[in-house]
Amino acid sequence: MTSAESLIGAALPRPDALAKVTGAARYPADLVRPDMLRLRIVFAGRPHARIRRLDTAAALAHPGVLAVLTAADVPYNAYGLIDADQPALCQDVVRFEGDRVALVVAESNEAAEAGAKLVAVDYENLPAVTDPRAALAPDAPLVHERLGTNLLLHVPIRKGDVARGFAAAAVVLDGEFSTSWQEHAYLQPEAGVAYMDDAGRVVIETAGQWLHEDRRQIAEMLRLPEDQVVVRYAAIGGAFGGREDLSVQHLLALAAWKLRRPVAIVWSREESMIAHHKRHPITIRCRWGAGSDGKITAVEAEVIADGGAYASTSAEVTKVATLFATGCYEVANVAVDGRAVYTNNIPCGAFRGFGAPQAQFASEVMVTRLAHALGLDPAELRRRNIYREGSVEPTGQPVPEGVSAAAVLDRCIAEARARLGYGEPRAQPADPRIRRGVGIACGIKNVGYSFGYPEQATATVELFGVAELERAQVRIGAADVGQGAHLALRQIAAATLGIPPERITMITDDSSEAPNAGSASASRMTLVGGRAVRDACLAAREQWSATEEYHGMATVQFRPSATTPLDPVTGAGRPNYSYGYAAQAVEVEVNLLTGQVRVPRIISVHDVGRAINRQQVEGQIEGCLAQALGYALLEHFQVRDGRILTPYFSTYLLPTAPDMPDEIVPIILETADPEGPFGARGVAEMALVPLTPAIASAIHDATGVWLTQQPMTPERVLAALDAVTKRQ
Repeated sequence: MTSAESLIGAALPRPDALAKVTGAARYPADLVRPDMLRLRIVFAGRPHARIRRLDTAAALAHPGVLAVLTAADVPYNAYGLIDADQPALCQDVVRFEGDRVALVVAESNEAAEAGAKLVAVDYENLPAVTDPRAALAPDAPLVHERLGTNLLLHVPIRKGDVARGFAAAAVVLDGEFSTSWQEHAYLQPEAGVAYMDDAGRVVIETAGQWLHEDRRQIAEMLRLPEDQVVVRYAAIGGAFGGREDLSVQHLLALAAWKLRRPVAIVWSREESMIAHHKRHPITIRCRWGAGSDGKITAVEAEVIADGGAYASTSAEVTKVATLFATGCYEVANVAVDGRAVYTNNIPCGAFRGFGAPQAQFASEVMVTRLAHALGLDPAELRRRNIYREGSVEPTGQPVPEGVSAAAVLDRCIAEARARLGYGEPRAQPADPRIRRGVGIACGIKNVGYSFGYPEQATATVELFGVAELERAQVRIGAADVGQGAHLALRQIAAATLGIPPERITMITDDSSEAPNAGSASASRMTLVGGRAVRDACLAAREQWSATEEYHGMATVQFRPSATTPLDPVTGAGRPNYSYGYAAQAVEVEVNLLTGQVRVPRIISVHDVGRAINRQQVEGQIEGCLAQALGYALLEHFQVRDGRILTPYFSTYLLPTAPDMPDEIVPIILETADPEGPFGARGVAEMALVPLTPAIASAIHDATGVWLTQQPMTPERVLAALDAVTKRQ
């Protein structure tokens, strides 16, 4: 027997590693065959316009073009993760420049591209609203006329009495923060193939994050039963939330279903950057008060999220940002209003952190500013207010069990003192142009679905053997988007059954073969999917023991403890069943001449409940920090008047090896989560949450200036330094 102790936490090698490093792994674009028809999308190319006429005659006459599909060819022309408010192909109005207007099907990619250029669309340009605050004005142009408003969601959260809280404060500070879009920048742009199989089903082979949700939306669009649509995932080169929304999957299905021939599409990087959703830009205006004892007495905030042209997950992201406007601190008096707003900008949706990084950029900077105003160490002010067991959230409910925020903070402070000299006089570089500083920040992020959304994962386990358990087959529809989910689930199964991992077969990537485990998002797959696998293994083992055929099979649906919707007036409710906690200390070097910020060292402390595969957990932290560093300092996705100005990696800068720190210290704590398998909780998003405010605090420590716009580019650093000089 293989013991759980030998498997849980073990750094087992990735089964998919060799194929990925040798190039043998097949990603969606590798599935394209020469005999497949090629697709090309005609994009709107403008932020807001009415379609007066669409002429496909010239395109259809071009050699090799077989069809041009338009809105009239779509049985049900609406889709969306939550609200079906986005047309597959626009019929009357386009609402952002990446809207799809027509789909050209041709014998070759060259013919499809030429045909797309020949589709003639006569537009009447309409006024575009591209500022979310202006979009809330009564006379603002409407993105969706039928709604009569650009307000997608208003979520208020009320706790205590903020007026009384501010009256009791010794210090009251105001702040305004803004964050920008962020591109997911996964390894391979959107691609896939589709065809009709021998059973007459539409089969789509692509990359995504949720097999069964992709299938649901495609089946609804085609007006087909769900069992007539099959979604399969090839190797997935990253996702970070960017593959939650449909991009090409439904158009592949439409073309294959209409023409009854295999079809393929591969987006260019430019197409991907103008057409798939991004991280939400969010502005936060806030006021924080604290007493002379360092207790935070009140927080008031306004959170406005630019949702872009379609709903996607904007409502849920905004709820998360509103909930975390107070960070991971218990505050007696809270008044926060969150609003998600439609604009004619690119749609925004899920992205690693899901509203938490934007909100806690503001909250963590404000906590540090309060500490300075009170003459306290920022670490000490955090200690006096941070969540502990029994703390009450802004929504009026106790924080879910397993609250380790204080332990994570204390470990981070200890490491920062030992490694970075936190709290000691700062030794400065010999070069007078370079200033060194250290900053800390904390972070909290929910694990799993929130606010009453149905949370579940289903797994089927089948056992085989003669006289003893020899092997097992696990079925669970769980996407592995590069994070190693399949290996973690395999380790959980092996540890539960007591057999080596190589004796377990995983069936995960086919919606017709594996049950619904939900999305590979919200840091949930290890906890929720892993718990379903563990429970199914235990149930199958029990059946095995009760029979003489040496065969056991069980299907188990795991549901964590319930969450609830928030009260529409007060925001009261139980928003989440589990949280992950992080704390970070960073060292920065600021070039006073150029404004460039270098981050030599990062300490990142996380409570993961239980590390299923320690190497993968550390890899998640390190990879997430690379993305977080880009978000904080480099990645400036620019949109002007609804048009994307940075659609290439030559203009949208990603961090590369020279930008990374000299040293990253990932530190893992393990406080068992009561919901998770072997106590595990998720970690995938946590490192992104506190890094931006930690860097902002370090820049302030080095230079005395605060940066309140993300990304903190050299131009913004110089502008802040210049503003201080002029005031002096």
